[in-house]
Amino acid sequence: MNEQEYSEYVNSIITMREEDRFPPYNNADYFEYTKLNASRKSRWLKTQSISENLKQVVSKIKSPQNWIVITEPWCADAAHNIPFIILAARENPLISLSFELRDSPPNRIEQYLTGGTRSIPKLIIKDENGNDLAIWGPRPEGCQLLLNKLKEEKVEFKDLVTEIQNWYNDNKGVETQAELASEISKTLG
Repeated sequence: MNEQEYSEYVNSIITMREEDRFPPYNNADYFEYTKLNASRKSRWLKTQSISENLKQVVSKIKSPQNWIVITEPWCADAAHNIPFIILAARENPLISLSFELRDSPPNRIEQYLTGGTRSIPKLIIKDENGNDLAIWGPRPEGCQLLLNKLKEEKVEFKDLVTEIQNWYNDNKGVETQAELASEISKTLG
């Protein structure tokens, strides 16, 4: 799916009648996560611009690249990170951005596990011949360290979610963009 098709897919879930919802969106929690994440993604896209550093790195891409984002609409980390991937990809016409669902064919996530888990979002940057150039995800290192700490402390899920949300709000995409710039730099040869 391209960016527009992915957005339309998410919107179709949000506007779907309750009796037509399919798993996992027939679960009220997943449906609410999806609505909230669509709002978050939209807010980031409207209120943020990419850093000068990320913009400069993306401008140095001189050969076609295929950026594949593996995600799901219910994923909170995706709502906070994908907007910066989208904004970066818009900066260079040599970048082709597409989205794949983690839980649907081609099930590419199985090739890109994080510590043995199917964590998302995952950005895979490939050259025009389909070779992997760089992989990023599922979240910035600072957020991952906080998540690990909260899990170690056995913080209740709702409190964990609040803490992670606060981290993203306070960081405003700074760490995501720095990490993306670093990964993209690796693709420049």
